[in-house]
Amino acid sequence: MTRNRPRPSRRAILGAAAVTALTPATAAATTGAATPRPTWPTEFPLPDGWLPEGITIGARPYAYFGSRAHGGILRTDLRTGTSRILHPGAPGSASIGLKLDRDGLLYVAGGGAGTARIVDARTGELVRTYQLTAPSGQFVNDVVLHEDRAWFTDSRAPVLYGVPRHGAGEVRELPLTGAWEQLPDVINANGIVATPDGRGLIVVKSAPGTLYRVSPRTGKAAEIALVGQDSVVNGDGLYRVGRTLYVVQNRLNKVSVWHLNATSTSATLTGTITDPRFDVPTTAARYGNRLYLVNARFTSPQTPETTFTAVAVEI
Repeated sequence: MTRNRPRPSRRAILGAAAVTALTPATAAATTGAATPRPTWPTEFPLPDGWLPEGITIGARPYAYFGSRAHGGILRTDLRTGTSRILHPGAPGSASIGLKLDRDGLLYVAGGGAGTARIVDARTGELVRTYQLTAPSGQFVNDVVLHEDRAWFTDSRAPVLYGVPRHGAGEVRELPLTGAWEQLPDVINANGIVATPDGRGLIVVKSAPGTLYRVSPRTGKAAEIALVGQDSVVNGDGLYRVGRTLYVVQNRLNKVSVWHLNATSTSATLTGTITDPRFDVPTTAARYGNRLYLVNARFTSPQTPETTFTAVAVEI
């Protein structure tokens, strides 16, 4: 690796079968997760043909990887590298971005199926499916947990979808306005995180590579000024620790590291992370002093025989 430096309570999901209290906890390294030991692996083989893209890690040393091939979810022990299929998925479904909540529920973006799914992170049971869009023409890409909702991006429509985390209420559609300009025939909204002050959301538009601060109340988007680099083209997954924002720039095989100002109106480049093991990384999650990234290998054949890995780098 090279780096250049210049409600803890269980939520009931209404309208679905009752589920029991879960043990997995989420989020994250900022709340006292142990530091990975040097003996922990830094490369993780994924099943052939898995077609990975999303990753999430909670407060315990387990990573969850989604599959674009069939919507399955793989659970990997970061201490040993051993894995098991937690959720088998189903034909026609996909698991793109995903996040683990403190109550042990996984919120999963369904890609071209236009869904948001909730999966029990202990048993792998599908708890509930929300049909956010028509099952064609849109692409539900990534998700962040913010206050009482899980907010999902749509790469083909200027809208965010707010799925209730408490089980009560309806999905909220939040049109993107203000400085947001939807472009044709490209990946628009992709990764999403909350701002450090908790008042807004940060969304990356992959093309032309712009960061926006978005109000979850009004949907008004304001472009975040970039200092030190003109764009975050091919920006995919986002991960934030305090005012440090990591932007995975997939086909560039790098992660750009930014310092947000107090109001998240500007971001200054502080470094880049590269590694010879990167092979089109798409998303990232943190545990201790490591950033874990998924290699989607978009420039390689996407077949049932294609091999895939995830890798860890120190930060």
